[in-house]
Amino acid sequence: MNKKKIIPVILSSAIVAGTFSVGEVLAKPHDSVTPINVQAQKEWNVNVNVPIFIKEKLSEKYASSNTKNAIDYLKRNEAKVGVKNPEKNLKVKEILTDELGMTHIRFHQMNNNVPVEGAEIVVHFNRDNEVAGVNGHFNQEADNDQFLTQASVQAEDALKVAKSSVKAPVEMAYDPSSELVVYPFEGKNSLAYKINLTFLGDEPGNWFVFVDANTGDVIDKYNALLHTEDMKKKHHKGVGEGVHGDLRHIHTTQEVRSGEDTVFKLYDESHENLEGIYTFDHNTGEIFENDSSSWKDEYQSPAVDAHYNSESVYEYYLEEHDRNSLDDNGMAIISYVHYGNNYNNAFWNGRHMTYGDGDGEFMVPLSAGLDVAAHEMTHGVISHTANLQYRFQSGALNESFADVFGALIDSDDWEMGEDIMAPPSIEEGRTALRSLSNPSKFPVSEARAPYGNGMYPEHMDDYYDMPGYVDNGGVHVNSSITNHAAYLIGEQIGKEKLGQIYYRALTVYLTPTSDFSDARNVIVQSAEDIYGEGSEEAQAVAAGFDQVGIY
Repeated sequence: MNKKKIIPVILSSAIVAGTFSVGEVLAKPHDSVTPINVQAQKEWNVNVNVPIFIKEKLSEKYASSNTKNAIDYLKRNEAKVGVKNPEKNLKVKEILTDELGMTHIRFHQMNNNVPVEGAEIVVHFNRDNEVAGVNGHFNQEADNDQFLTQASVQAEDALKVAKSSVKAPVEMAYDPSSELVVYPFEGKNSLAYKINLTFLGDEPGNWFVFVDANTGDVIDKYNALLHTEDMKKKHHKGVGEGVHGDLRHIHTTQEVRSGEDTVFKLYDESHENLEGIYTFDHNTGEIFENDSSSWKDEYQSPAVDAHYNSESVYEYYLEEHDRNSLDDNGMAIISYVHYGNNYNNAFWNGRHMTYGDGDGEFMVPLSAGLDVAAHEMTHGVISHTANLQYRFQSGALNESFADVFGALIDSDDWEMGEDIMAPPSIEEGRTALRSLSNPSKFPVSEARAPYGNGMYPEHMDDYYDMPGYVDNGGVHVNSSITNHAAYLIGEQIGKEKLGQIYYRALTVYLTPTSDFSDARNVIVQSAEDIYGEGSEEAQAVAAGFDQVGIY
């Protein structure tokens, strides 16, 4: 199906790494971040993040589906929608026209031209130029002319504070980014520098640090774990053995340099409109190379799997959703293998995938799992679409969508990580990391167990009420509830339809601060968009969420 063409503008990321506990893999690295008034953080002012979900049955027909008419609708329906002064407070972020003929205009809330963090509104037009609905979140407290949006702290000073707060190394993997935002936290809005710091090392990070632009204090932070020579290149089909001895047919590149032997490298630039697929050795920092097109050395096997799985995930998104790479604009797909020492984890750092080798007791090299690669790469897709904030329920949705697409792409079962468990772990009964079909068969980590019954929950009755400094508020635990809903839906309608519905919800409806209730609303709406109101598919989605207690 030809899904859409859009160039997203958000370039932030989500993280998936951690120091090892078997229940924490595909998790973030730091569960021990100093809390900043955690309870107040969760008890948002009722006017700060107001959810909006308006479904229009009959609406005035416009001449066209454009920004001007979207603003006009919001102005005339302020009492119903709750968006004040939309001409002043909203700025277009992206416009998407999909295969159903619908147009979706996504706005970012602004205050004096400063974006309000997490506040986005989407106006949806049907093919007849009628407003079919509105959803998102609006910060009513930020609509205040007296709110100061002039910083008294310099950006470079805020950057120093941010680096110190997360103990960032001198050498950064990527240049830090910084922007002024209005940040809602602990019952008030503050003008803050939103600073993104990405680095590797013993404790890799993709940190978002919010520094008060008037006092210089850290308001909040969370880890969202990203030639001169004459040379001729030739696309080449090679063959290699993966971690489990599987024969992999892979696309590589043959390089012929003047006066030197021919070498074969693990990068693939043969896909149209894709920058390329590149697989690096973390130990050397170089792309893997070989003297032949046969990649069968044991040291190469994690790279063979990473390279093969990257292409498989790329092809899924292209063929099923007409999405060209993670950003839908052909960005390079980059993987690093052999990370760390006995490192039982994998992560997306906002720019690339990184895989540990496992310790042989609990895990084998993590690149062996197609669902692991799909999980990591889907975090990249999420960061370029809904950009779900990596904490509490929005963070759990971030993890859940990554798991769901992991199970859709590695379609043999509803387990996550079954191919990366080491024999000793399997013998002890840990046959996978997580299960979408039966979440409660696996225990959570010791750090998370005290907040619930010790097992992964599959219903809101077993929801883990966790502070922000433990697993970012339960993002890898409570995600199993929405995972189970997806399994129940998929069993009724099949994985292909589930993928179409979930992809639409992710790219068209969800916004950065969406919670479980929002997800139910927009996933049902996505099913109705594709298959019709009252359809078997829409009923199956509603029933799936009912069964896990999300109403």
